[in-house]
Amino acid sequence: MQQAKPKLRIVSVQLNPIVGDIVGNRRMAEQALEIAAHSQADIVVFSELFIIGYPPEDLVLKPAAVRDCRAAIDVLAHMTADLALTVVIGTPWRTAEGLFNAVVVLSHGEIQAVRYKHELPNYAVFDEKRVFDPGPLPSPVDICGVRIGIPICEDIWFDRVTHALHTQGAQLLLVPNGSPYRRGVTLERLACATERVYETKVPLLYVNQVGGQDELCFDGGSFALSHTGECVQSLSNFRATLAISDWQWREGHWICVQAEQQETCSNQQADYAAMVLALRDYVNKNGFPSVILGLSGGIDSALSAAVATDALGPQRVTCLMMPSRFTSQESLADAKDNAARLGTAYHVLPIEGVVAGFTDILDPHFEGTQSGIAEENIQSRARGVLLMALSNKFGQMVLTTGNKSEMAVGYATLYGDMCGGYNVLKDLYKMQVYTLARWRNANTCEIGLGPAGEVIPQRIIDKAPSAELRDNQTDQDSLPPYPVLDDILHAFVEEEAEIEEVIARGHAPELVHRIQNLLYLAEYKRRQAPPGVKLGSRNFGRDRRYPITNRYRDRN
Repeated sequence: MQQAKPKLRIVSVQLNPIVGDIVGNRRMAEQALEIAAHSQADIVVFSELFIIGYPPEDLVLKPAAVRDCRAAIDVLAHMTADLALTVVIGTPWRTAEGLFNAVVVLSHGEIQAVRYKHELPNYAVFDEKRVFDPGPLPSPVDICGVRIGIPICEDIWFDRVTHALHTQGAQLLLVPNGSPYRRGVTLERLACATERVYETKVPLLYVNQVGGQDELCFDGGSFALSHTGECVQSLSNFRATLAISDWQWREGHWICVQAEQQETCSNQQADYAAMVLALRDYVNKNGFPSVILGLSGGIDSALSAAVATDALGPQRVTCLMMPSRFTSQESLADAKDNAARLGTAYHVLPIEGVVAGFTDILDPHFEGTQSGIAEENIQSRARGVLLMALSNKFGQMVLTTGNKSEMAVGYATLYGDMCGGYNVLKDLYKMQVYTLARWRNANTCEIGLGPAGEVIPQRIIDKAPSAELRDNQTDQDSLPPYPVLDDILHAFVEEEAEIEEVIARGHAPELVHRIQNLLYLAEYKRRQAPPGVKLGSRNFGRDRRYPITNRYRDRN
């Protein structure tokens, strides 16, 4: 073991890797190492599985992908021959014993050490046990003469991993993470890390990735804690950054003597930023030039358009008003005003002729029946056809605009308003849509590219929501008031509450039973819905996996 340095300069690399872009991620790492070397860093810490991106899912089961990751690591290791620094970076790693979620330690042109993730999460959005083997309890690594423990993400949520590192003499913990955003997670991470520090009296540096990946958004928010649990470094949310922290050995502990305390997000600001970054990365990483969406003059499409404009800039967003004979003049005016405030392209494509064509074809088959939902949904599906035709012609990705409340109870039309490639509101209940619309009107998204000010007309926020598929229609014709519906749904979806518990919240038993039934029946629709960013504790998608064919009903 080399003689310990009295000082350490550590660079936390909070960047936005792309899953599967091994060469691109390696080049991103090379650029970070050059910057770190120029800053005279001793140690450079990247996030979990940085080389392949997180979460890689079944991509790591492809042997060629794992081999390519090893080749990228060898290039980075060779690079350290000319740099006076040590690199800690995440990668999949295969040995005769299995496939591991690993970190490698690189210096002096070589791979100096490899450590494996011990605790593999297998809940909520995580299913690492499906693709990785658990590593043994890790031992510290000697870096710059310092005994450094490298628990990986989930490893710090269990005291046995940090306890093992502490008993083996770890003086500092470096924690690479791939921790996605959800409400409240920032405080949970900090509380967990603080508990590990209190137990071990060992300072901890937590490095998280940033960026959107399908239905997940990684918010960064990296930080460092002193051996007493004081937060000595705090990095911004939803922004890529490299940050230096300087440490000195004093009285038996590594003490942080200099580090940045950047501003972090909370509450509605964080939800909105997650929606913006997730959409931006979904569009850009998948190579779409722009997006297109239906702008109805209602609150859901208005907020979707605002998020899209903040994510991509107004020049990459096209809004279509597709009126039918049931569309009110107020909705026409509100949609036009909404697009003008956002600065997006705006076009009006009337659908009455399209609907009439479908109706003429179907009339002989519908003869003798009452007009109802089937006829109403022709309008929604006509709009979907127009949106998809323009998408096919110009390569724009279609955004759907339904919210979580509607998707929960099936108040959405397959191949109609559910038609598209991404849904920014997928994990927002209706009342949360209103909250974020008001927030955006009063605030500017710090990572946004859209205009400041009131971008959603107040009249859109104030008026009763309606699909406008028949005369004088409102959502409350078919659904209970949204505050009531959202409370029942939150209980069933987020809390998995028993039906008696939901009724005890003050809701009518017959209504609770009806909403439960609608929730289960709509599963087949949700399976066909596009992805959308996770914001709450249980999104429809990776979090909640109910069977489509399902006769179970909770009964009181």
